[in-house]
Amino acid sequence: MTGTDVRKETEDSGPGGYAAARLRLLTEGARSGPPRRTALSELTDDWLAGLFGAAAGGLSGVSLVAVGGYGRGELSPRSDLDLVLLHDGSDPAAVAALADRIWYPVWDLGLSLDHSVRTPAEARKTAGEDLKVHLGLLDARHLAGDAGLTAGLRTAALADWRNQAPKRLPELQELCAERAARQGELQYLLEPDLKEARGGLRDATALRAVAASWLADAPREGLADARRRLLDVRDALHLATGRATDRLALQEQDQVAAELDLLDADTLLRQVYEAARLIAYASDVTWREVGRVLRSRAVRPRLRAMLGGGKPVTERSPLAEGVVEQDGEVVLARAARPERDPVLPLRAAAAAAQAGLPLSLHAVRRMAATARPLPTPWPAEAREQLVTLLGSGRPTVEVWEALEAEGLITRLLPDWERVRCRPQRNAVHVWTVDRHLIETAVRASELTRRVSRPDLLLVAALLHDIGKGWPGDHSVAGEIIAKDVAARIGFDRADVAVLSLLVRHHLLLIETATRRDLDDPATVRFVAEAVGSQSTLELLHALTEADALATGPAAWSSWRGSLVADLVRRVSAVLAGGAPDEPEPAAPTAEQERLAIEAFRTGGPVLALRAQTEPVTEEPSGDPEPLGVELLIAVPDQPGVLPAVAGVLAVHRLTVRTAELRAVTLPDDVDDEGAVLLLNWRVAAEYGSLPQAARLRSDLVRALDGSLDIAGRLAERDAAYPRRRGWTAPPPRVTVAPAASHHATVIEVRTQDAPGLLHRIGMALEKAGVRVRSMHVSTLGANAVDAFYVTTGTGAPLPAEDAGSLAGVLEETLRT
Repeated sequence: MTGTDVRKETEDSGPGGYAAARLRLLTEGARSGPPRRTALSELTDDWLAGLFGAAAGGLSGVSLVAVGGYGRGELSPRSDLDLVLLHDGSDPAAVAALADRIWYPVWDLGLSLDHSVRTPAEARKTAGEDLKVHLGLLDARHLAGDAGLTAGLRTAALADWRNQAPKRLPELQELCAERAARQGELQYLLEPDLKEARGGLRDATALRAVAASWLADAPREGLADARRRLLDVRDALHLATGRATDRLALQEQDQVAAELDLLDADTLLRQVYEAARLIAYASDVTWREVGRVLRSRAVRPRLRAMLGGGKPVTERSPLAEGVVEQDGEVVLARAARPERDPVLPLRAAAAAAQAGLPLSLHAVRRMAATARPLPTPWPAEAREQLVTLLGSGRPTVEVWEALEAEGLITRLLPDWERVRCRPQRNAVHVWTVDRHLIETAVRASELTRRVSRPDLLLVAALLHDIGKGWPGDHSVAGEIIAKDVAARIGFDRADVAVLSLLVRHHLLLIETATRRDLDDPATVRFVAEAVGSQSTLELLHALTEADALATGPAAWSSWRGSLVADLVRRVSAVLAGGAPDEPEPAAPTAEQERLAIEAFRTGGPVLALRAQTEPVTEEPSGDPEPLGVELLIAVPDQPGVLPAVAGVLAVHRLTVRTAELRAVTLPDDVDDEGAVLLLNWRVAAEYGSLPQAARLRSDLVRALDGSLDIAGRLAERDAAYPRRRGWTAPPPRVTVAPAASHHATVIEVRTQDAPGLLHRIGMALEKAGVRVRSMHVSTLGANAVDAFYVTTGTGAPLPAEDAGSLAGVLEETLRT
């Protein structure tokens, strides 16, 4: 039946003809989606116009107006009819009678009706008092009667909206936030409300209202398709249930999927989630822009007054190489070149998450459009930036979503596509598979002080359910995928083995603890054989807790936690053997020996800088990827070397990735009693270029003789930049490793990496009067995992009481 046939049948048969034509249109299999919604709107327009024409007679100064969803021409099978009978106020009694002759036929057909009778002035007054009414008027569409009256109201409503935008938009944002708190996130719910949940049709309408204000606009790519998809699903839901409902209940999902010619209910949900995710992300970006514009408008008059009318300069604070903060967002520096810097997307994301700031839409889109792919395996910096991003706590979620919205995540991790927006039909799970993986990383970031390899914990959290996109046991499939991903992002063979084991056995502890007899030695031996080592056991314990906490409130409890902890204690006892002593240091290389001899003879520090690189395996003709710079320093043994060297590096904005300190004995032919401290560190410039070796040496000499005020320089630099809230990292943890060495006391420090961290630790150790025999420092993402082998002044291990006191002092120092 064509639109002309439908209209003719309506005209010929009155209300009965409209009902028959409506039924035929809704049961017509060939027409669905936007064409059916348009046809239904046109059919209803013609019917209502006919009712109006028959009832109005010669009455002038009256018009019938569609508003809201009907005004947009988006009638679903069971949609309300939102109508306003507009009049000029000259004959209220006649208008009331006209209203009855229009409303009653609608009710007689059983159609839902939202109606009002108002003059233009009354409509504008009501809109000023009721935000929802004003939103409806933004989509006002003329149906019948005095077209000039309708056009006047529409023009006035839009003008009012634009004039009142600074007041109304914050109200609208608050309304959206309240609705989201009540209804939840559409992209994660198993029985979502397509209209009211966050990322649903209400939010799509709110974005249209923001655009109509001319104050800001939403990212448009894909937004219309996402909105259309949700409307199509709602149409199918109305037809399947025969009711005006927006909630996609479990029992109706198969029928709705069939109505839309989709494979199954999971495919349906995944499409709904993808649409909702796009709308939710567009909302986040849009409201952020609204806030920025409103803040700018509020500040500009004051700035103009202060600057004599000059244009204020936008502040840009550096965050990382090629990345700055501007107007509360993370943007690319002017000198950034994504096409030459494949690590930039991860570096920008890590910097944003650490600072607790959103990534600017423009920056993400520029990186998505121009950044070249990372080589395989990834360079060390890329892996470190990924770990930093994953370890940044709650801000990781928003930054990850920004990367995912522009396709950067699946470009970095192609296996992510299989779990993206994948529903989990399990009442215990509250997230989709991909969000659960990110949520697990967020939870794992709170547990990084419990493990010696936080980088492996965070990556295992990201990958533990990656096999759910494949058939069969997801742990088995995940083990294979994890091996491939871990190797691709640059972990060595031993770390790849640990990561794949963690993914394979991520359910082992919780299932064994809750389903097996822990008093049976065979049970504990089985777990010990599967895990293999103490370090892997501590990782698996933390991963188990993070996974359960990220699943939902029903997945973890103090009872479950105590059972798992009991199992871990028993397995640890089986795995326990003689704790390894401090490893014997390798003999110094020829270059190290040369530097040591020169330092002894000159009586001052000697250093060498050497770049470390690795080849690009996929592009042999490309430039080598920088790993950092190896810094070798030899200094005659004396107090204060560690804080002096660490402080100089911090002043020069050099980030320490790994560091070792040890004393080397000089050859007999040089001096049979002399000793030199040898420091072998890998450093990278925080941003900018590396300083010259001569300048580093000069500052180091001054630091050692006390003429360089390192603490003052660092404090002065910190004061030059505004303090950012960022993410609150887990508190530092300083422990004494029991029986770790027969020759020294081992102090283990696990804390958040920060500029000057090693300087602060070194100063605290100096004040405590202990001697650092050797040290081993690792920076894993944003986590520092350091071990200091310390002795008394006579070279003996510290008494147990003194060691515990030193650990407490160090921990308190790092907390402040």
